[in-house]
Amino acid sequence: MIGGARSGKSRLAEERAEKSAGPVAYIATAGVFDDEMAERVKKHRERRPGEWLTVEERLDLSAALGRVPRHYAAVIVDCLTLWLTNLLLDRYEEGMTPVALSLLEGEIHTQLEELCFLARQSPFQTIVVANEVGCGIVPESQLGRIFRDIAGRANQYLASQADSVCLAVAGLPLYVKGGAE
Repeated sequence: MIGGARSGKSRLAEERAEKSAGPVAYIATAGVFDDEMAERVKKHRERRPGEWLTVEERLDLSAALGRVPRHYAAVIVDCLTLWLTNLLLDRYEEGMTPVALSLLEGEIHTQLEELCFLARQSPFQTIVVANEVGCGIVPESQLGRIFRDIAGRANQYLASQADSVCLAVAGLPLYVKGGAE
């Protein structure tokens, strides 16, 4: 499930998961470092059914996916873009050389490949929420441009591995690969 800010992508992912024939898990990647993020997380928690399993994991999504019991029918990862942010900010240093940046992106991509592999091997449906960040202006800062590029390439890779890709537009699902399941 991909879309812009406030496009309804998380809600659409939750609706899709609710249609699965069994329990649902929610892997949350947000770190709470300020009041604004605390409020966003609170609203997401309140919207989710109480019986859903919540796994909070900022950095190791593969391990988080592995903690979901195998009898679950659906898992939502919300959100890939925050996870990429966490990985990038955890390792980024001002003035990194192009070679160092390329190595960093390679490390992140390796983790994404592992996540996709594990998701495809799992018995449950995995629904990944991500932001489409490439439709806006070119970021002013180097870090912003690096992030935009990493997120864009990660979204392309994830879409190539997914059975279906849904673009959330004004709260409505637009399937760009596969279809509604």
